[in-house]
Amino acid sequence: MISTTRQWNFSQVFGERNTDDEIQDADIISAVEFDKSGNYVAVGDRGGRIVIFETKDGKHRAEQRYSRNQLEQLDYVSLNHPEYRYKTEFQSHEPEFDYLKSLEIEENINKLKWCTSLNGSLFILSTNDKTIKLWKVKDRKVKKAREMDFPHQFLSSENALLAEKSFLNVQDIPSVSNGNNLEWEQNVANHTFPSQELHSVEIADYEDTAYARCRRVYAHAHDFNINSISNNSDGETFISADDLRINLWNLEVTDQSFNIVDMKPSNMEDLTEVITSAEFHPTRCNLLAYSSSRGFIRLVDMRQSALCDYNAMMFQDEEYHVSRSFLTEIVASISDIKFSVDGRHILSRDYMNLKLWDVRMDSSPVATFKIHEHLRPKLCELYNNDSIFNKFECCVSGDGLHFATGSYSNLLRIFSHGVGSEEGTTIEASKNPNSRKPLRRARRSSLSNLTRGFHRQGHENTNIGNETPWNTSSKLQHLAWHPGSYLIACASGNTLFFYHA
Repeated sequence: MISTTRQWNFSQVFGERNTDDEIQDADIISAVEFDKSGNYVAVGDRGGRIVIFETKDGKHRAEQRYSRNQLEQLDYVSLNHPEYRYKTEFQSHEPEFDYLKSLEIEENINKLKWCTSLNGSLFILSTNDKTIKLWKVKDRKVKKAREMDFPHQFLSSENALLAEKSFLNVQDIPSVSNGNNLEWEQNVANHTFPSQELHSVEIADYEDTAYARCRRVYAHAHDFNINSISNNSDGETFISADDLRINLWNLEVTDQSFNIVDMKPSNMEDLTEVITSAEFHPTRCNLLAYSSSRGFIRLVDMRQSALCDYNAMMFQDEEYHVSRSFLTEIVASISDIKFSVDGRHILSRDYMNLKLWDVRMDSSPVATFKIHEHLRPKLCELYNNDSIFNKFECCVSGDGLHFATGSYSNLLRIFSHGVGSEEGTTIEASKNPNSRKPLRRARRSSLSNLTRGFHRQGHENTNIGNETPWNTSSKLQHLAWHPGSYLIACASGNTLFFYHA
């Protein structure tokens, strides 16, 4: 795998805000996902809402067929990057209360996954901590009305009565028993009406709009919070994972699931690790991978047994297990994994690093990209302020040559396996999105009060370059890569940014 470094540029932004604007917790983006065609991108937030964007020109031009000579002469993937517009939004989850466990269930969207589209309709899976829902999003034409003005002499007295503006306004004049206003009856009797123009309405055009409908609800199958959902390549099943179990569902069956991975010990005091992320193999429907809080990635084959107690392969980095300590075990926890499109590689993200694994070699990763190495001296402070438990996602380009993840201070980190793999590209997702600053090791930093969103000003700040301070209260945790273009969608707070190369 050899790649070249690309120049990344700002493309679009949705939900841009002023620096002084206060962000409501319900508006913070918690999930971003492209569909397989790249024509749609879905965004979920902590308020349980889902917003869908679509390409401005319908299907992206990258889907067109080009000859080999045209492709050699024109880098169409980078030049013809898609642009998006708002399509629709809907409320996916509402806050609930589990009376049996006396537990509040938040409406926060944890994960989104697109399903196979049928008959022009879009299908998307969404989940909060406990309940998974399948939504159908379909376009429809709505009649659009247009108001027309007519002088009252062209209307009959009955039509004029219904059309005059006073009929639409709140009246303080008392009404008779049949509901008619006394003044209206007098006007009708005397054939006198206000001198203002009268209005009529006609159907002028049809407007395209989209509506969402919940088709399936998959509930009551997880005792712990759901952290992952993933569609199978067979188009019929999907998995959902919580801290200790992974369940297999059929899209058409809501009241039954199969437990295929169970890590819950008979005695909870013997618990040593939990499941952090799970994903199906992109082409082989019998394979899936899941990561753990101990830094392991297990590849299991569902053909071996109904309950996958034994893994086909286990990927582990010996670096973390040579010099083990309390803090190194915490930072070794993998927060997200992604298969490459061909299924030959797995990308994983832990707190410190982004790692690329070859599925045929489980002893060590083929590449390691350092993200938070400058924070290693401050791990104790990060632990005391719970920032060490922040979870960052990762994503892979469609060709499998480029990788991206997020960091603090709303930084987007992009790497390539090969040329420029160590430094990569750093982009600050902000109101000035074109500013790209090289990542440098800071001299000193203050990491107190992180969970409260405070950042100290003064000589203790950690700087990127000479200007941008490290701000651990602003995090870029959720992102997705367009399946057919060098385009990345990433979320910072309630703002969605697009960058292309």
